Amino acid sequence: MLVSEKVMDALKSIGLNLYERKLWVALLSRGVSSAGELSEIAKIPRSRAYDVLESLAEKGFVIIQNAKPLRYVAVEPKEALERAKKRILQQAQEMASKLDALKNSEVVKELERLYKEGIRVVEPGDLTGSIKGRHILYQQLEMLFKNARKYISIFAPPEMIKELHEAHGTLLKKLASKGVDIRFLTHKPLETEFLEKLRKIGEVRKINASKDRLGRFCLIDGKHIIVTLTDHKAHPLQDTALWAGSEHAATTLEHMFNSLWEKAEKFD
Repeated sequence: MLVSEKVMDALKSIGLNLYERKLWVALLSRGVSSAGELSEIAKIPRSRAYDVLESLAEKGFVIIQNAKPLRYVAVEPKEALERAKKRILQQAQEMASKLDALKNSEVVKELERLYKEGIRVVEPGDLTGSIKGRHILYQQLEMLFKNARKYISIFAPPEMIKELHEAHGTLLKKLASKGVDIRFLTHKPLETEFLEKLRKIGEVRKINASKDRLGRFCLIDGKHIIVTLTDHKAHPLQDTALWAGSEHAATTLEHMFNSLWEKAEKFD
């Protein structure tokens, strides 16, 4: 092997597949070479080398010399990474522009009509799903928050409430200004400064709990619930939750939340 496993893993992390990694490393060791030579050094099929080298050229890692046979020039590593970065940023900007244009087009209106018509025939039990990963969990909550019109009730430890505030504080504050009733219920003291930030969004209370680990759940408009199946101390990638668009389930949890809320203490 021309380089260490650590180097190969690092190249994998930036999106180069196995053949791309092997061929670029082989080319770096030669400076300039042909596809046939590189396929032998990298130990990959010669028939694949041409396509893979072309892919590397598109990504900014290789320069193709227009000669017979074709020859390939290695781009200096720092320069190659900078080129790849610029390409990815440009692609991201182009895609973002397309998404923005699509959001405001007739296409989305037609898709929205299709979705609403489809939802009408869905059984309540079908509007459920499991969510794995805290990032995905917070994305789902953001979507539900955006559609809230009446209330949002959150029961969680301070750590999760802080994360929600960091991720969606601006959105929650905007919803509160539009009349959405937002309540935060926790079981530990909150820092004074953070407590004041929450009070600008909604009401905050705490319950007396003998156990350090309690469940986490969120209610939106009596229609949607998010219930976590793991403790907040779990690794973010392993954090798991259940989402349900069910008025029956929401009503059950709403009674539980309201019971806890009525017994909870107001923060001084």
